[in-house]
Amino acid sequence: MKLLNFKIAGLTAVCVFTLASTAFAQQGSLAINQDQEINKLLEVKKEMDKDENASDRFKIQIYSGNRANAEKTQKDFGNKFDQWKSTLVYETPNYKVWIGSFRSRLEADRALIDIKKEYPNGFIFKPKKAN
Repeated sequence: MKLLNFKIAGLTAVCVFTLASTAFAQQGSLAINQDQEINKLLEVKKEMDKDENASDRFKIQIYSGNRANAEKTQKDFGNKFDQWKSTLVYETPNYKVWIGSFRSRLEADRALIDIKKEYPNGFIFKPKKAN
């Protein structure tokens, strides 16, 4: 009796595997139809993301004061940190040294941790949009 049960179980297993392999096999092709304007929009978006002067980005300010010290601070920053671009900005009556162009607050926070080791007065901000 055990041998008969074993044979039935074996035959059942072979049938199940045979049916499963043929029943779930699929072949086909997929054609995607999309408007060509989507590719143009994607290219425009890529160019916008490259723009470091975008007003919706975060920056870090490490200095505000006279021009001579601002230039010295900018040069010193460039020697210590080469992974972020520094910019000298004039806002009456002070010159300011701004660092980076970060897409997210988290990205700016991570950079600020390293920058504060050398420039403890550094802080994150978002420049005002020009009207």
